[in-house]
Amino acid sequence: MRKLVNKDTENKEKKEDSQKVKNIKFHILAIVAIIIFCISICPVTLQNDTYYTIKIGEHILSTKTVDMQDPFSWHELPYTYPHWAYDVMIYLIYSMGGMQGIFVSTIIFACILGIVMYCTNYKISKNKVVSLIITVGAMFLIKDYIAARAQLVTFILLELTILLIEKFLEKRKIRYAIGIILISIAIANLHCAVWPFFFVIFLPYIAEYLIFTIIDSDLIYKIRLKIYDIRIKIHKKQIEKTNDEESKKTYNAKVNKVIILKENYQEKHQILLNNREEKRKNPYKIRYEKNKSIKWLIVIMIICAFTGLLTPLGDTPYIYLYKTMKGNTTKSISEHLPLTLIDNKEMLVLLAASLALLIFTDTKIRLKDLFMFAGLTLLMFMTRRQESMLLLLGSAVVAKLITDLFTKYDSNGLKELEEIMISSLGTIATLLLIILIAVVEIKPKLDDEFINPSSYPVEAAEYIKQNLDLNSIRLFNEYNYGSYLLFQDIPVFIDSRADLYAPEFNGEKGEDGKYEGQDIFSDYINTSNISKYYEDTFEKYDITHVILYKNSKLNMLLSRDDRYLELYSDKKFVIYERE
Repeated sequence: MRKLVNKDTENKEKKEDSQKVKNIKFHILAIVAIIIFCISICPVTLQNDTYYTIKIGEHILSTKTVDMQDPFSWHELPYTYPHWAYDVMIYLIYSMGGMQGIFVSTIIFACILGIVMYCTNYKISKNKVVSLIITVGAMFLIKDYIAARAQLVTFILLELTILLIEKFLEKRKIRYAIGIILISIAIANLHCAVWPFFFVIFLPYIAEYLIFTIIDSDLIYKIRLKIYDIRIKIHKKQIEKTNDEESKKTYNAKVNKVIILKENYQEKHQILLNNREEKRKNPYKIRYEKNKSIKWLIVIMIICAFTGLLTPLGDTPYIYLYKTMKGNTTKSISEHLPLTLIDNKEMLVLLAASLALLIFTDTKIRLKDLFMFAGLTLLMFMTRRQESMLLLLGSAVVAKLITDLFTKYDSNGLKELEEIMISSLGTIATLLLIILIAVVEIKPKLDDEFINPSSYPVEAAEYIKQNLDLNSIRLFNEYNYGSYLLFQDIPVFIDSRADLYAPEFNGEKGEDGKYEGQDIFSDYINTSNISKYYEDTFEKYDITHVILYKNSKLNMLLSRDDRYLELYSDKKFVIYERE
């Protein structure tokens, strides 16, 4: 008998060891596939924000301080340095490896993001195959946001926050709490505009806990019991005060009646509790998981709320997003505009598929996941840039739904597919498929340059530096390439740091609650789209020179104005001197 028990134990251990080996094999395959795909979606050409990021990092290191003043525009303006730590990091990478170094760093960050997303999806969905497919799909949809910008690093940190929260709620280890707090500090310094969003991640967990804490408290039930007890107590006191036997009988009858009502109410409430417990065990659509560790998660969130002070920026992490949303810059920048669903087919398909899973199948969703997905969807409709957050943080919810669907209708299908994928032929086939997709992604970018001369005035900038006095000119330029000009040490009228040129950031708050400062951004927008006479703007700012895209609206007017002397022209750009 003892030999049989030992043999069963030995067989069980062998199965567990075999499963561990299979898990490791699949995780390695998944990580390799994700790395290949992430490399393929990284852009070669730098975005305009990268140029001012490099120069700001250089400025901070050269001055050894965050001086809260802008050194790059010829306007004298204060600057908030919203991602100073990221700027320093990117400049250090640039100083060591140039544009090539920045490109490699973007690849590394993209790969880290993909791997962290896979780990988070697997943690929540508990299925490796679905996690791999959803991760690759999410990274494909999010590829337009993969760039050498601060948001790429904060994507990693926000995804890691979800993973650490899930691990903390499962194991309640102090190391996960410390990790969450450190992430809060990092985001406040790397990209403080995103720091308030860090707390949004906590809300679905806390909302679920509070809702069911209130429900389970049975406050109404307890109040009614208290009312019954008070009525019984009052009637008993009346019995004690009266000497009339008939009155005592009447009050005794009332006491007994209230006691019966109380007992009946308690019996009905017990039936309600039994039904509630049964529904929670087998819910219709929404699953509820009450975790007592949420109380500690609330404490962690409160601690994180004070980490915004651990920056050289003062109160900027607390007010930056508010000021940005209050201003008018968001109305003119495409990524801040509301999402039109019909113009974004990918998101339309994603939302339709998610709703179909919930409506037409027996799939159930955790309440906190419903809050998370619905909240991120609402944010996406408010401003299109938040589609990245829905793809980033909502992918785990979709992975969980798909896993539950397969578990319900085809429990062995995913296991069989996993077995096939980790076999020799399956691994080769999987990698070949990923490589094929990667080749399709890479092929259009083979001839791309780090700096696109069609978008940025490469030759025009050289002309300005060689032929004009940079210390005396007051150059009017356009928004999209201002960052490249300041990268070339040319003082600019405006660049893609939109906040710098808005009164909410460069002015003071007046008695009426409005900010009084230079609204350079509005002046630029109104002048460039010809809704304001250009001479009024140029006179206001004492403009001496103008650089424009040749196909811009404003150039159509200046090219016919004798007061503007054409100094330089190429295929894309033209430079005028204003008399």
